[in-house]
Amino acid sequence: MNHYETVFILNPVLSDTQIEETVKKFEDFLKNNGAKMVAKEDWGLKKLAYPIQHKKSGFYHLFEFTAPGEVIEPFEVDFRRDERVMRFLTVKLDKHAVAWAEKRRTKLNVKAL
Repeated sequence: MNHYETVFILNPVLSDTQIEETVKKFEDFLKNNGAKMVAKEDWGLKKLAYPIQHKKSGFYHLFEFTAPGEVIEPFEVDFRRDERVMRFLTVKLDKHAVAWAEKRRTKLNVKAL
């Protein structure tokens, strides 16, 4: 099991229910494929550094999870197929990044799942 972190940006025109449904969809995908959620954060609506799909802002979300390596490819394919997702990035964390993420969570009082 590897430790991963995924940040994704959702379209700013989505309603709160659509955002919750989208986040739940990706969380369920991970859980159904043997991943264990470590933490998830909703960073809210943020201004983008440059326009993406003619949009100047987006809803940011972060997932931190452990999963087998073969789960990542279908997970990213699901992101590419979903029109509500503007951008995403999945990164495999090494032991130093995992320690830094734990330290960051405790500093921000984010509860681990």
